[in-house]
Amino acid sequence: MTRIELVEYVPLPGVRVSPGQAAALAACELVSMRPDSGGSWTLTADRGLVGAVHVGHKDASVELRVAPKLPIRRLFFLLGYAQHGLHWHRHPVDSHEHTDLLPAIASAFARMADRALTRGVLLGYRTVEEALPVVRGRLRESEQIRRRFGALLPVEVVYDDYTPDTPENRILLAAARRLLRLPRLDGTARALLHRVVHRLDGVTALVAGQPLPEWRASRLNARYRAPLGLAELVLRGGSYELDQARTLRAEGLVLRMWQVYEDFLTRALTDALHPYGGHCASQDTRHHLDRARAMPLRPDLLYYRQSPDGRPMPAAVADAKYKTARTGGTDSDVYQMLAYCTALDLAEGHLIYASGPEAGPRAHHINGGTRIAVHQHVLDLDRAPGEVLAQIAHIAERMRDGAVQRA
Repeated sequence: MTRIELVEYVPLPGVRVSPGQAAALAACELVSMRPDSGGSWTLTADRGLVGAVHVGHKDASVELRVAPKLPIRRLFFLLGYAQHGLHWHRHPVDSHEHTDLLPAIASAFARMADRALTRGVLLGYRTVEEALPVVRGRLRESEQIRRRFGALLPVEVVYDDYTPDTPENRILLAAARRLLRLPRLDGTARALLHRVVHRLDGVTALVAGQPLPEWRASRLNARYRAPLGLAELVLRGGSYELDQARTLRAEGLVLRMWQVYEDFLTRALTDALHPYGGHCASQDTRHHLDRARAMPLRPDLLYYRQSPDGRPMPAAVADAKYKTARTGGTDSDVYQMLAYCTALDLAEGHLIYASGPEAGPRAHHINGGTRIAVHQHVLDLDRAPGEVLAQIAHIAERMRDGAVQRA
């Protein structure tokens, strides 16, 4: 099997693969391929997915690893906001010791989960329905008659059991077992993961392919929240759907970087706009481009303020773009924002890019008497967390200013 290692958006020339391997790489849609001279290929991981996957079968198989363009420590900062608003960069996860994404994720989860379970395994009540030789809880009379035909034993009963078999523990157990299958784990992380599995003895394993069990944040599971956020990321990154409705199985984890960036940005912008009043909505589909309401809009973030008559009205709109901004503007992005502003009756829209040639905002003033301006912002994500949040706070202030002027 051939192993290929790429860095996100960095072309790798001179890659030699067999025709079967080339076909497998083209079908997986993780990378773009351009033929070179001499029968080799230039591969570029430009689809916004990072992680490790196996593609192809038998002699035509390829192990493909895509590293994020951001340093691991910066990626953990984004992930912390993307998953339940947790600031993982404040936890001693030792992400700076890793240059490979998957071992870094495994090490972080192992330390967080072990720390959470050190104080004891979370217990909870679960409703159990079963047949017993003695009466426990309440008798299920209809089931007793339907299944036992008048027999006294066993007894069909229902009762509440105080057990470690909770949704939170099932998620942690599944994530630990998945991460233990990763190669190149250091000894410390592997030992901690085995300890997590041992402490969760008696917890039911999740069924592959089934949705993750739902859990609600509470005072009782507060110490679980950091590892749970990372566990859900691991489990949901185990596969992703291709356009042809096929599923590509991931070796351990595939991150959709555009989703991480969007989730991080919408949460950080919501936090930054909170002091100005109003409220924010992400992926709001209540608005439409046409009067027949056949074309719904889905902006990444809508900022609402109260109108004079007391109703919440759209006051600002922003869209996250996990791509490099061009100096002259990206036409399709500007058109998209123009549609948002037109339908929402806004004079300003904000496109926020993950990288670009300059850090300062640019404004594209639309012709035709619309008086609409599309602002293009660029974040420098390779800065310290506080500096990144300061950039977002500046964008939030600009959005607030535009909302106040409109009012």
